[in-house]
Amino acid sequence: MYIDLKDIPNYDDWIKIEKINKGWSDDIKFYLEDKGGGKYLLRINSIEKFESKENEFRIIKKYNKLNFEMSKAITSGICNNGKNVYMIFSWVEGAALDNVLSKLDEEEQFKLGIKAGEILKSIHNIKVDKEDLPEETKIRRKLQQLKRYEDSLYRIPNDEYIVKFIKDNIHKTCIEEPVYEHGDFHPGNLIYTLDKRIGVIDFNRLECGDRYEEFYKIQILTIEQSIPFAIGQIKGYFRGEPPKKFWEIQKIYVAHASLFSIEWAVKFGKNDINAMIKRCYKARMDYENFKLLIPKWYSENVRRF
Repeated sequence: MYIDLKDIPNYDDWIKIEKINKGWSDDIKFYLEDKGGGKYLLRINSIEKFESKENEFRIIKKYNKLNFEMSKAITSGICNNGKNVYMIFSWVEGAALDNVLSKLDEEEQFKLGIKAGEILKSIHNIKVDKEDLPEETKIRRKLQQLKRYEDSLYRIPNDEYIVKFIKDNIHKTCIEEPVYEHGDFHPGNLIYTLDKRIGVIDFNRLECGDRYEEFYKIQILTIEQSIPFAIGQIKGYFRGEPPKKFWEIQKIYVAHASLFSIEWAVKFGKNDINAMIKRCYKARMDYENFKLLIPKWYSENVRRF
């Protein structure tokens, strides 16, 4: 699909425009460089998302007041003769953390995880504006997603216990006061900066909701790259061992995500479906079919860090 970018202010100053194809986002993304050496990220969406993207941009500005490296909101508006909405962010220099972690020693992975957990906690500590509080929790939506999985063509064998576990326990989620969330916090959306710190990018899934929901991608994605980092993220967030309540709620979110992610992946094709099925079986193994409170990858490794 052709998008005319020429009506974006300062377009004539750009000397490089490169399309970015990485990720599962619906956004159309471009890497930009201008005549002055500035580097930026341009995100494009349909005009129907104007209101939600303006709200997203406003909340990202709140995040930008925090003290860590991240994509900074610069400007937003309408482009392509009124057909699209755009947002421009600063570019975070460095390498994608998911490409770097396995090359670092385990102690460094753990320390980076600690920092990531501290960063996530600082986001959650931002005072939520009344206008951003959700009108309802995500429990009903989670159950609708589970139903989609139950009706799908890609159910895994012997999943009845997990489905029942989710339905019997989903009411235990969303009890805490809602917080601002990153919405997709895992190494694929983190940068290993030039000074060997953590940078945060891709806030496009941000929302206001249950702080503990932010952690299920540790099981689904992060442990594939680094268990030390995953342990560090949890310990950094809680400044030590997490409370029992965290593990109780986390197990519910992981169980739900392990099933629904299979249905979610259908639109991306067979390879992604198979990857999510593999991750589902991994979660079942780590939690012994969700009979354990704490997953094995944590309990069997935490004493090393």
